[in-house]
Amino acid sequence: MKKIIIVLSIIGLFAHCAKVPITGRKQLKLFPSSQMSSMSFDQYDQVKKEGNILPDDDKRVELVRKVGNKISASVNKYLTENGEKKRVEEFEWEINVIDENIVNAWAMPGGKIMFYTGILPICDGEEGIATVMGHEIAHAVARHGNERMSQQIPVQLGSMGLAMALEQKPEMTKNILMSAVGAGSQLGILKYSRMHESEADKMGLVFMTMAGYNPEAAIDFWKRMSENKGGGAPPEFMSTHPSDERRISDIKAFIPEARKYAP
Repeated sequence: MKKIIIVLSIIGLFAHCAKVPITGRKQLKLFPSSQMSSMSFDQYDQVKKEGNILPDDDKRVELVRKVGNKISASVNKYLTENGEKKRVEEFEWEINVIDENIVNAWAMPGGKIMFYTGILPICDGEEGIATVMGHEIAHAVARHGNERMSQQIPVQLGSMGLAMALEQKPEMTKNILMSAVGAGSQLGILKYSRMHESEADKMGLVFMTMAGYNPEAAIDFWKRMSENKGGGAPPEFMSTHPSDERRISDIKAFIPEARKYAP
């Protein structure tokens, strides 16, 4: 444990600190965005090969992409107008839907997005999809995947860089990435993950509002998500999220701020 603390302290001296758009929170960003995107694209392609990806002409795919295109456009607009044009260049947006009864969706660094058909009934239409899409895209825009990996790689693999980690511990490194974006088993540090989820809620509200959606739809979505749990274990999508009551309360409190971004 002492060794880990020393490694983290040394890395902290040289790590790049960045600010999250909209919230302004300072964050640890240990790895270059280009490296994160390259790794993410490879993993995304692997998921596409192994998963039952719906065809482009499937009505569910068309709807999810319609929403995603509107929200990604609002993201590009926000970043460009707020001095973050360089961050826009990180994204090569791509949206797919896997035909699998899993209540989940995720977005990787670089803008690669995956929805599962299991979450679509809970979305219950375009505005519910916009809630999820805004939230997941917010994770990518805020570089939460990079931040989570910057927390986890030193703990699990020591002070090696991302390229070396991929070379020497490829499977573990890939698993850490998938966990960091909510696409794998939960290896994350929960207190940070819950913070990221709350931040993504706020950013997602702004992005969906800019795209022309009603931010209050997020309240209805999370109520349906809560009901879907049925008193049992939370679905994967909720496994490290804030409590239902806290999340809905925070969303209600932030809606007036989000409405300021309405077109």
